[in-house]
Amino acid sequence: MTRIVIIGGGPGGYEAALVAAQLGAQVTMVEEDGPGGACVLTDCVPSKTMIATSVRKQALLDAPSLGVHYSGGADRDVGSAEVDMPLVNKRVKELAQAQSADIGARVAAEGVEIIKARGRLVDPQVVRAGDRTIRADVVIVATGATPRILPGAEPDGERILTWRHLYDLDELPEHLIVIGSGVTGAEFAGAYRSLGSEVTLVSSRDRMMPNEDADAAEVLEEVYRRRGMNVMGRSRAASVKRTADGVVVTLEDGRTAEGSHALMTVGMVPNTSGLGLEEAGVTLDRGGFIQVDKVSRTSAPGVYAAGDCTGVLMLASVAAMQGRIAVWHALGEAVQPLRLATVASTIFTDPEIAAVGVSQKQIEAGEIEANVVKLPLSTNARAKMQGFNDGFIKLFCRPHTGIVLGGVVVAPRASELILAVSVAVQQRLTVDQLAHTFAVYPSLSGSITEAARRLMQPTAAIGI
Repeated sequence: MTRIVIIGGGPGGYEAALVAAQLGAQVTMVEEDGPGGACVLTDCVPSKTMIATSVRKQALLDAPSLGVHYSGGADRDVGSAEVDMPLVNKRVKELAQAQSADIGARVAAEGVEIIKARGRLVDPQVVRAGDRTIRADVVIVATGATPRILPGAEPDGERILTWRHLYDLDELPEHLIVIGSGVTGAEFAGAYRSLGSEVTLVSSRDRMMPNEDADAAEVLEEVYRRRGMNVMGRSRAASVKRTADGVVVTLEDGRTAEGSHALMTVGMVPNTSGLGLEEAGVTLDRGGFIQVDKVSRTSAPGVYAAGDCTGVLMLASVAAMQGRIAVWHALGEAVQPLRLATVASTIFTDPEIAAVGVSQKQIEAGEIEANVVKLPLSTNARAKMQGFNDGFIKLFCRPHTGIVLGGVVVAPRASELILAVSVAVQQRLTVDQLAHTFAVYPSLSGSITEAARRLMQPTAAIGI
């Protein structure tokens, strides 16, 4: 029987453990914090739980435009509807613990041994877990990553924070300064603004989320400004210091911004130090990420890696797939190498932004030839009924064959709507096939089939 030891219990680790156990391997999972790892306990699950609360609050604030008024009338501002932050955070942490327990029970039910300890490689086939030494035929490293710390802006957990500190706050921040306007910064900035905090978003680039679809980022920034957020573009933070009752953020150009709290969202660093990786022959890149191929192999024989510690694409879904692929390959099963072009991703802002496949940037750069159509959400009947005015559906296809290459959805529940486009990309469907698929009327998903119909008309004016 093949012995597999997995270091790390996040999505890359526990999904690998489930597959390995189902294929008959003897599996041990070594996890220091608990089943689900940081993804479930401190990062993805808690943040999306809190964001769900903020979306409910924003819906309450938007309700008067649909003729629904709550106590106090229709003219109340964002801060008027009370948010019980201790209760919000209690629910966030309890839900995270419950999800961790569910994962632990599921993994244990498959016969996986779980060791609560820090694991490290002694050599490519030997793992040290606490006071135990375990010999393995295959080792999978799935240790995740940690929030990056900027010199001069070291978190104290009280006023200067990473997102892992947020759920211990007793009160809603009066004025939250979010440093970093990537995906994480955009998510938390929008959530806390909807919950009632004054928010300043400090972005070092010309626009928010510079690595995402430009049209989508433009829509979100307009929504944020309309809701009263202060978005500071081309503003790089040089330092963050505590004051008597808050923080002051000094920018590289000498300007300052003052608030009650500062949230650092400036990227992630891999949890790869002190694991004995390089001594075991595992190659790391200059940033400390484990280098892997498309079937999750490292440079050390018998050692695989999955998830954020590889830096391939920091998504839970990608980590899980990397873990599964590692097991399938190690155990000699049929396996398809990781295809990043088919990965769907979502930014859990309000509205959400979801994308899959090729990007507008690749098309504009001439890397890929594609026809493009973009439909504003405001023309969709269901969107009008629900008062959704911001967003769009964008679809890309090959000019001659009509094969769907990708798309972008900016809408409420875009994370659900993108599945239709994702299936089309994965299965190489054409816009004709997508257009001939029935969509419910009225529905937001109807705009996806409508976009496909626009693309299947060769004489139509197809524009952006």
